[in-house]
Amino acid sequence: MNDLKPIRSESDHMAALAEIKRLWGAPGGTPEGDRLDILATLIDAYEDKHFPVDPPDPIDAIEFRMEQEGLTRKDLEEMIGTRTRVAEVLNRRRGLSINMIRRLHDRLGIPAEVLIRPSRRNQAA
Repeated sequence: MNDLKPIRSESDHMAALAEIKRLWGAPGGTPEGDRLDILATLIDAYEDKHFPVDPPDPIDAIEFRMEQEGLTRKDLEEMIGTRTRVAEVLNRRRGLSINMIRRLHDRLGIPAEVLIRPSRRNQAA
């Protein structure tokens, strides 16, 4: 039971996931609960290294938040500008300005780190 080792391969990863499944629900402070915590940490480290997740595209993030909040393009005008400007931004023909980023972050709670990234269309340029 104390044969914990770093996860170095896909087979190690799969074995650790199977062990987590077996230990799931073990009470904290018990040997099984401690093993579960350690395995979860090892799996997180392995997955962060081998399966990194890029932050979302800023326009995708805006559209997702619009859907969550039931917002329309008209609702974005106070944060982005005119109807035309909103269309240009959402159609990826215009990037977000610093002021737009600030307002979208403040009013919609979208992380600034996401909003400052280039959108998919701008990345190819």
